[in-house]
Amino acid sequence: MNILFITLDQFRGDALACAGHPVVQTPHLDRLARGGVRFARHYSQAAPCSPGRASLYTGTYQLNHRVVANGTPLDRRLDNVAKAARRAGYTPTLFGYTDQAVDPRDATGPDDPRFKSWEGVLPGFEVGLNFATHDPGVWTGWLRGLGYQVPDDYEGAVGGEPGRPAEHSLSAYHTDVLLDWIAAQKGPWFAHLSQLRPHPPYGAAGRFSTMYDPADMPAPIAPSQDRHRLHDGLRRAIGAPEDPTEMAQLQAQYFGMISEVDHQLGRLWAALEASGEWEDTFIVVTADHGEQLGDHGLIQKSGFFEESYHILGIVRDPRRPRAHGSVVDRFTENVDVLPTLCEAMGLPVPDQCDGLPLTHFLAGEDPPSGWRAAAHWEFDWRGSNIAKGVQAWPWDRRLEQQNLAVLRSGQAAYVQFGDGAWLCFDLAADPTWRTSVTDTGVILAHAQAMLTWRAQHTDRTLTGLLIDSGGTGRWPATHA
Repeated sequence: MNILFITLDQFRGDALACAGHPVVQTPHLDRLARGGVRFARHYSQAAPCSPGRASLYTGTYQLNHRVVANGTPLDRRLDNVAKAARRAGYTPTLFGYTDQAVDPRDATGPDDPRFKSWEGVLPGFEVGLNFATHDPGVWTGWLRGLGYQVPDDYEGAVGGEPGRPAEHSLSAYHTDVLLDWIAAQKGPWFAHLSQLRPHPPYGAAGRFSTMYDPADMPAPIAPSQDRHRLHDGLRRAIGAPEDPTEMAQLQAQYFGMISEVDHQLGRLWAALEASGEWEDTFIVVTADHGEQLGDHGLIQKSGFFEESYHILGIVRDPRRPRAHGSVVDRFTENVDVLPTLCEAMGLPVPDQCDGLPLTHFLAGEDPPSGWRAAAHWEFDWRGSNIAKGVQAWPWDRRLEQQNLAVLRSGQAAYVQFGDGAWLCFDLAADPTWRTSVTDTGVILAHAQAMLTWRAQHTDRTLTGLLIDSGGTGRWPATHA
C-alpha cells in the first residue's frame, strides 16, 4: 500500500459539512469520509504546534514526550512515524513541515545551523519540500518567478493570499510539488503532506476569500462571567475581536481557508484516481490542534477548552470497504495514529505508544474491551516564561506548575492545574463549557480517572522486562 499521511494545521473538528456544520463546504473531505471512516470525537493531545505534533508523530502523551512548547527539543530516544515507515521498507518523504526541534545532544552546540529555529524536520524523513515560517523562500521564490512582489516575512507573504489567485496559494504549491513527486514514483510510497492552512494569518486565497458571507457566520460561544485566571490571561494574549463584524469576517476567512485546502485535496484525490492508485493508497487526514475561532472570547489555540483540541480525523483503508462511510463516536486521539499506521504497514506497535490502533474501527468491528471512556489533552505555558531568566534549580519550581491536563468524558470535563487548582465542567447540562459541576461524586470520579490515566501511561519502554535468567518478559524493540 501507498501511505498518504496528511495534516491540516489548526483544523477544528466541527468545521466539516459532513459533521453537520451549517456553513462550511468541504466536498472532498466529505467524499473521503464516505469512502473511509470518520472519527467524530477525535482529539489532539497538546497545543500549540510542536507539542501537538510530538504526540501525533510519536504516539505518546505530553507527559512522556515532554515537548512542552514550540522550541522544546524532541528527545532522540523516541521512535516516530518516519522511523517506523523506514522499518517497513518505505522512504518516508515530507512535503511541508513537522516543527520538531533538534535534541541538543545531537547538535554541535549553539552554532549548529539547526539551532537557528525550532522548525526542524522529524528524524527519519526525506525532504521533498521543506516549508518553514522563519524561511518561506521555497514558496516566495516561486511566486516572484510568476511576477509577484512578495515580502520576505512569512506573515506578510501568506497574509497576501486574498490578493492572489488560489492557483498560486501556499496550499496549491505544496500540492503541485507532491503531485509531481507521486508521478515520479516507481513503487509503493509514503508521503507526509503537512499543509499550513487553515492556520493564520486569517486570509483565504483568491476566490476563497470571498466564498463566505460574514453575515452568515454562527455566533461564537461567549466567555463565562466566572473565569479561571488563565482564561483571563489568554484573553489578553489571544483575545478574539470584540467587534462582532470583525469577528464574523475572521470566521469567514477561516472557513475560506478550509474550503481552499479541501479543494487542493480534491486535486490530490483526482490524481490518485487517474493514476489508478486510489484503491492502493491508505489515507490519514488529521490536524495538529484545533482553533478557538472566537469561542470563549479566544482565537488561535491554547488553554483547556475543547475547541483547541477537537480536530478532524478521517482514515481510508481501501482494503476494508465494509466500514466505508461509517462514523465512530468513541473517543479517539492523535496518539492512535502511529499505532494505526504501524499495523497498516505490517509492523508491531512500538512499546512507547500511549495510543491504540484504530484498525478494528477501519474493519467495521468493535474494538477490544477497555477502549478509553474519555479524551485527554495537556497544555503547558512555561515557554512564555523561560526567556525571563533561568530558575534557581532545584528550589525554584514555578515552571513545573505552569501546566494543566484535561480529562473529557461524555458527561464532564475535569481540568487539573499544576499548582493544585482544578475545574470541572458539566457537559451533560451545558456542552459549552460554562457550567460547573456541583456534584462532588462526579468531581471525585473524574479526578480519580485522571490519576488512573496518568498512572497507566508512564513510560513503559523497559518496564516489561526483568534482567534475570537471560531476560524475562517483553523485550523492547530496537529502533534506529
